[in-house]
Amino acid sequence: MLNSTTSLQQMLSSLSNLSDQQTRISQEMSSGLRITSLGDDPVASGQAVTMADTLRQDAAFLSTASNASNRMQTADTALGSVVSQLTSAISTATGALSGTGNTTTNAVAAQSLSSIRDTILSLANSSYGGTYLFSGSSTAVPFTEDASGNVTYTGNSDATSVALTSGGTVSTSLAGNNVFAASGASVFDALNNIITALQSGATPDSSSLVSGLRDALNSVISQRATLNSAQSRISSESDYITAQKTNLLAQQSTLLSADTATLATELSSVTTQRSALLSTIAAVQKGSLFDYL
Repeated sequence: MLNSTTSLQQMLSSLSNLSDQQTRISQEMSSGLRITSLGDDPVASGQAVTMADTLRQDAAFLSTASNASNRMQTADTALGSVVSQLTSAISTATGALSGTGNTTTNAVAAQSLSSIRDTILSLANSSYGGTYLFSGSSTAVPFTEDASGNVTYTGNSDATSVALTSGGTVSTSLAGNNVFAASGASVFDALNNIITALQSGATPDSSSLVSGLRDALNSVISQRATLNSAQSRISSESDYITAQKTNLLAQQSTLLSADTATLATELSSVTTQRSALLSTIAAVQKGSLFDYL
């Protein structure tokens, strides 16, 4: 009688364990996850937490880098237009200052250069996302023009930057005073000097005036190259982080995902064991009743 009771208790305990296994397997198959709590696999859970943290950092960087890249691309497009305008200005100035022009042709050339100056001024005041591209950290319009055509920079020399996950930072903007008003290579001063010379009717030092415009063009090209270099660094970092993110997601999936094929086999085995045990328990319980008769 005692042995029969003990045996029944052991079978009931085994039945409970099999039921728990059956429930766990069914839940894993339903959710597709083998880990739903820390206790399921403490080591793997710790690895999953680390991966999730890295993925959050990757996502944050990629978002920041994307915004910065879009802004930098807009600035690069503006500078490309400035280069085209200055190239045209050099051609116009060279022809007008050749000494073969007259008052009328000089006035036309001066007007053309004034139009180029105004176009470049508009490009220098370009904005992206509600903020100016070339004003540093200032929210004021970067460049203002007075009645005489003189242009003044009202921004500051600050530059935005992005911290790279590989270490260090990269500047993502250019201050307008460095691009358009560099010492000895001011775009607006060079244009205004030629415009003034053509309007005055005096015989100017054409080579010096055109040279000043070329220096301004080279300064803009140099600043644009700096921006392009920064764009390349951010692009390379973004490519690396994107690849890292892809690999981490694959590892995370492998770590957390349930093996449905294996689970199906386990479920079939557990179900079979449980059914057999239920039959055995039913037989034992029936026999136990006869022991009391």
